[in-house]
Parts: sequence; structure tokens; C-alpha cells
Amino acid sequence: MMPLSSGQDTSKRAAAARVVKKFEDGMVLGLGKRIDRRIRGRSSWKPLTEHIVKGLRVVGIPTTEATAALGQRFGVPLTNFAEHRHIDVTIGGADQVERGTLNRVKGLSGALLREKILASASDRMFDDDETKLVGWLGGHTPLPVEIVLFAWQTVLDRPTAIGCVPRLRLAGGKPFETDGGNYIADCAIAEMPDPAALEARLSAMVGVVENGLFIDMASMIVVGRPTGVEVIARPQMPPITLPGGS
Repeated sequence: MMPLSSGQDTSKRAAAARVVKKFEDGMVLGLGKRIDRRIRGRSSWKPLTEHIVKGLRVVGIPTTEATAALGQRFGVPLTNFAEHRHIDVTIGGADQVERGTLNRVKGLSGALLREKILASASDRMFDDDETKLVGWLGGHTPLPVEIVLFAWQTVLDRPTAIGCVPRLRLAGGKPFETDGGNYIADCAIAEMPDPAALEARLSAMVGVVENGLFIDMASMIVVGRPTGVEVIARPQMPPITLPGGS
């Protein structure tokens, strides 16, 4: 990941500060997979965690060991679902965000199943990456689908029946294996006129563990721009007011 310019860094720090204003002492945060890339890439999660450490007492549930290590590095105490069944806010990026609905494609980072578990247990999800905003899902970004290892060759073929072109994800010349011990099929699809229906059809396929469509899960995104901070709330939700303005 390329280092951020000073202007980008300032914008993302402003977005991080606004997100943290919605946090309260005692909250349980979901720490999504994207956080490890962003901390290493000196993106907005570094200033976000700096704000948390300076002013709030919160705990985090990480998706992976790498995310756990980075959470500890930046001073966020860790917990788990044995201690907390409910998450107040999940912090995590997306590979695509549909502007009109905030429906998302996630999973290119490899923690698809665990990210979706965090999202399903969360009241709210925050993100702040304007580069992922699109008019509709699909196109140049593939849709990750997590599949079982057993008979994966057969399972890999199944998304073709609904207009997807699957390709087994590789790493170092070998099939990429998720933290849950599964493979991922990256499915090319031109566009998704009905993401919810596509999500349901993929979920119904035998051998599919999970898919990267996150429907009606994100409550808002907070985008840092050179001109200021933009808050985009999911249209179906009541208006959300942030301290210091909308």
C-alpha cells in the first residue's frame, strides 16, 4: 500500500476523530480484517486507535491473530464472544460500498466468514474510505465466496449457474486458505441489479460457507475529504446526528 499524502492523511484523521465522537466508555468494538492493512499502510486506523487510546475505555473483538496483535500494539484491550455476545460498533473497511444503500462487498482481505459474524453481531458499522464508493456493486471488484475444501472443484463451478465467473484464489502458487480452513472463489460479475437476491442464491448453494455480500449491515460511513468530513447514513435508517454537525 502506498503511503498517504499529507492531505489524505489529514482528511482521514478528521474522519477518525468524528467516528470516535460516537463511541462511549465501555463499548465493545469489532476490529475488522482491514484494520491490519490500514495500520501497516499508515491510513486512518492509526489515528482512529490513537483517539481511542487517548480518551476512551473500550475493548475489541478481532477477526484474526494479526488483527489481535495490532489491536494490542495500539493499546486496544481485547475480548471475545465468550465474554460479550454483542458488539456496539464494528470498524472495518469494504472492497466496495454501494452509495445508495451502503450494501457492501467484502472479503478480498481473506477474513470473510469472521468479518460477517462480527457484522451480524453489531449495532453499527463504520468505514471511512471514499475510494470504495460505487454507484452499483460488481464490475472490476470480484465477489469473494468462501467454499469448503471437500470437493471444492465441484463447488467452485456452482456460481456459474447464476452468472458469476469463479476463480480459485491462490497464494504463493497454492490455494489460499482462510482462517476457518476454507478456500475462496473470487467471482467476477458485471453488475448486481439485486444484491440481496444474489446473496440469498449463493447462501443456498451446498458447499458455500459464506459470501462477501453484506446486505443492510452498514449503518453509516464517515468519509474524510479535503473539503471536510462527509457522513453518509443508510437511507432506510433514521437520521444520525454526530456531535459538531452532520
